[in-house]
Amino acid sequence: MPMSANRKLKIGLIGLGNIGGHHVNYLSTMDNVELVGVCDINKAKADEVAAKAGTTAYYSHTELFDKSGLEAVIIAVPHYDHTPISIEAFERGLHVLCEKPLAVHVNDANKSIAAYEAAKQSNPDLVFGLMFQERTFPFYMKIKNFIQSGELGQLTRATWIHTDWFRSQRYYDSGDWRATWAGEGGGILTNQCPHTLDMYQWLFGVPAQITGHAHIGKYHHIEVEDEVTAYFEHANGMIGHLIVTTAELPGTNRLEIIGENGKLVYENEKLVFYRNRMSMLKYSMETEGKFERVETWYTEIPVNTKVATGHKVVTEKFVRKVLTGQGELIAHGSEGVNGLQIANGIMLSSFNKQTVNVPIDGDAFESKLQELIKTSKFVKKSAQAEAAATSDFSKSFSV
Repeated sequence: MPMSANRKLKIGLIGLGNIGGHHVNYLSTMDNVELVGVCDINKAKADEVAAKAGTTAYYSHTELFDKSGLEAVIIAVPHYDHTPISIEAFERGLHVLCEKPLAVHVNDANKSIAAYEAAKQSNPDLVFGLMFQERTFPFYMKIKNFIQSGELGQLTRATWIHTDWFRSQRYYDSGDWRATWAGEGGGILTNQCPHTLDMYQWLFGVPAQITGHAHIGKYHHIEVEDEVTAYFEHANGMIGHLIVTTAELPGTNRLEIIGENGKLVYENEKLVFYRNRMSMLKYSMETEGKFERVETWYTEIPVNTKVATGHKVVTEKFVRKVLTGQGELIAHGSEGVNGLQIANGIMLSSFNKQTVNVPIDGDAFESKLQELIKTSKFVKKSAQAEAAATSDFSKSFSV
C-alpha cells in the first residue's frame, strides 16, 4: 500500500558530482522529504556535502542501503553504475529515481527493468522513475499536446537540428572517465543527448529502422562520437532526421515537424504553426493545378512559460507517487530503454555501415562496446578532475 501523504519520504542520494549537488540543493526545499544519507566514493566530497545538508555521509551504496533507513534512492552516478545499483535497490524493495540515461546500452536497461518487474511481484506499489526533466519544459509539453490533438494530421517528417551542446576540450579533459568507452560508453549520444532522444521517442515513437553516421573524435581529442547525423524510418511512414554535435558555435535547436495540415517549427523559444488551408495530401491528389500551392496561414502558438520545470518537478511527482500512490510520473523507468534503442541503433548502424532494424540486436551492440573498451589505446592529454567539481553545471540545463 502507498505510504501516508502526511509523512516524509526517507531518501538517499548516490553520487555527489555536479548533478548530485543540484539534487541536494532542491531536496533541502521539499517539506515531504528527509535526506537520510548521501553517498560518494570520494570520502572528502561525501563528508563535505553531508555536513552542509545536515545528513550522514556514506562511502558505498551498500553501506547507504544497509544503515541509512532509506525508503527511496536517487541514483546520480556514472552511467555504467546505474544498472547494478538500481538492481540491488529493487531487490531490497527500494523506490528508485534514476538519472538519465537508464543505462549505457539496451541489455543493461532491460536488466534494470526486469529487476523492477520482479520486485513488483512482492511490492506492487514500487515506484521507478527517470530524471527526464525536459519533459516538463513548456514548449515541449505544448508540442506534445499539439501532436496528440491531431491538428497536424498525418505526420510525414520530423527534423531536429540540435547542435546547441557545445563542450570544449577542457570539459572533456576534466575527468579520466569522460568521453571514453570504458568510462561513459559513448559521447554526445550517451551524455548530452539522452534528453533529445527521449523527447524524440516521446513525441514520435521509436523508429522502425535507423541509419546512423557517427564521427569519432572529429573535433575533440576523445575516443567517442562528437558529431552525429541519423535518418529514421517509422512504421507509419514518417521519416525523421537528427543532427547533433558538441563542436558547433553558435549552436542551433530547431525542431521542424511536418504533417499533412502544415508545419510546426520550434526555434529560439518560439513555436510557429504554418497551417495549410487543406490537407497537403488531399490537395496533391485533387488539385487541377500542376505547380500552384495550397494557401498557408502563419500562426504563433502561445506557450505559458511561467510554470515550474526541471529536476525538482520530476522528484515532486516521484515523491507524491510513492507517498500517496496518486498522480503520474514525468517518466517511468521502463521508458528509458526507448531512447537507448535509438542511441545504440545509431552507433551500431555507423559501426556496421548499414541500416539496422529496431528493436536492435542488443548483444551485437554490447559486444562491439566491449571490443572498443578492450582494444582502446586512447590516452588523455590531461585529466583535471577538480575542474569538473568547480564548474557551474547549471549552464548545461538550458540546452
